[in-house]
Amino acid sequence: MEIGQTLQKYNFTFKKKWGQNFLTDQNLLRAIVSDAGVDKDTTVVEIGTGAGALTRAIAERAKRVVSFEIDRTLAPVLSETLAGVENAEVVFADFEKYDLNALEREIGEYVVVANLPYYVTTPIVMKLVEEGENCRGITVMVQEEVAARFAAREGTADYGAVTAAIALFGSCEVTRRVPRTMFVPRPNVDSAVVHIQRQARFQVDRKAYRAVVRAAFFNRRKTLVNNLIAAFGMPREQAESLLSELGIEKSARGETLSPDMFCRLTQKMIDSQILFRQGQNKIS
Repeated sequence: MEIGQTLQKYNFTFKKKWGQNFLTDQNLLRAIVSDAGVDKDTTVVEIGTGAGALTRAIAERAKRVVSFEIDRTLAPVLSETLAGVENAEVVFADFEKYDLNALEREIGEYVVVANLPYYVTTPIVMKLVEEGENCRGITVMVQEEVAARFAAREGTADYGAVTAAIALFGSCEVTRRVPRTMFVPRPNVDSAVVHIQRQARFQVDRKAYRAVVRAAFFNRRKTLVNNLIAAFGMPREQAESLLSELGIEKSARGETLSPDMFCRLTQKMIDSQILFRQGQNKIS
């Protein structure tokens, strides 16, 4: 029985509040799993089980799949669409609120593969890149304009705090674009698959780095100097001196700094005791 027929059988109705847009094209589903580099030794966390089509495609390649679904009315649908899939389990919970540390203690290293609901895309990706100690990679379907922000380069309009946060986690690339016609029901925008691969690209205190990045983009209309003054209460002369020592113009804005330069600025602020390393003192 096709997934559409199964949904009808159980009188399932799509819920706009949870951004339910399902994928059923088998070639696309397998391509997403391939983009993630899943193999028989991989544990996968999926966020948004939906009707289970991607879950089944992942399970065909993976060692284990732990899939999170917020909509409990999908339980009878999934009992049918995932029948016989022994290496996949569905957790009916809101992943955004789930204890990630507890999950990681239970499953060890993992990658994330998901067709993310648009309304929670950025919060979930930020949770993974900032808190996911055992997360080795993230391959997610997102709104096309969000994909552009995730993979943006400094100096462009799409570059922002989330871009810099992802860059600290690893490399990011858009692997494929997906038209809205591939979804049921059809959304109002096109999508793209983004692959984020964990890499030790920069050595810096992560909590301090996050504080500096968030400060830099707190008000995009203001200069970096003014944002740093507002966030950390330092004198203007000190803020301008820090940037000058790094070769950054005092008129620069946050979006002009590369992730590497954010790391250097963070280290400079730690060395100057404006910020402290994690565990030494509270970072604003």
